[in-house]
Amino acid sequence: MLPEQPDRLCRRVKRKPMFKPAIVVAAVLVASPAFAQTPLTTAPEPTAGDLAVATSPESRAEPTPTFASLFRDLGRDFRRLPSTETAVILGAGGAMAFAVRDEDRDLTRKAAASHPLDEALDGGAVVGSGIAQFGLAFGTYALGRAQHSPRVSRLGADLVSAQLVNTVLTQGIKFAVQRERPDGGRYSFPSGHTSGAFATATVLQRHLGWKVGVPAYAVAAYVAGNRLPENKHYMSDVLFGAAVGIVSGRTVTMGHGRARFALSPLTAPGGGGVGLTLLDGH
Repeated sequence: MLPEQPDRLCRRVKRKPMFKPAIVVAAVLVASPAFAQTPLTTAPEPTAGDLAVATSPESRAEPTPTFASLFRDLGRDFRRLPSTETAVILGAGGAMAFAVRDEDRDLTRKAAASHPLDEALDGGAVVGSGIAQFGLAFGTYALGRAQHSPRVSRLGADLVSAQLVNTVLTQGIKFAVQRERPDGGRYSFPSGHTSGAFATATVLQRHLGWKVGVPAYAVAAYVAGNRLPENKHYMSDVLFGAAVGIVSGRTVTMGHGRARFALSPLTAPGGGGVGLTLLDGH
């Protein structure tokens, strides 16, 4: 028994640093919401003609986003990122990841050893891939432009923006944490498949409501579930990846959707999850 104790202590010491970047990200975002604000300038008093134009149906029509704007507006999206809500979501994801850290290896090992589970969730690797997520985003934008539909074009543009923001956040954390994958690969934390799928689901929910959002989040959960049987990620990778994806989707869709929900971590012996509570019905 005595020779085993140093090994156990060593493993515990090695696991702790991988969560520090996530905690640092949350701390910075909650401490700097003012970064997302732009200086106010004094505007001239509107004339009667200006008011007539502003209230006309043509002025209220949403303009079709240009292809260049998909990339040009990224600066605006990142300025919106620091907020209390962002910190709360990332904090909840970090808390859940920390709560299941001691079960990480056992959960992945059991999931990878289950052939039926692997077959049932096998499609998640394709659905959550960057090719599928970016393909859906650019495809939706192209469809909107082809149909001359500003609404569909805006949905596609936000899907593209969410994937771009999510990629920067996810890859940045991966390089900062440098966590080894269960199969021996690199950059395990957080799960990119999971974050990409949850970013898409969040944009769909914000634009189209919960009738679309619920199945979209179900697909995202399916993608997340695939990462353990594939032996590519740990449960903590998946949980924090979901939080990163939700943050990415909500950041680029400010102004769309009025339904608000609260995230809360759910833990149980041998596992964990996330609870969603709808705060209003609008």
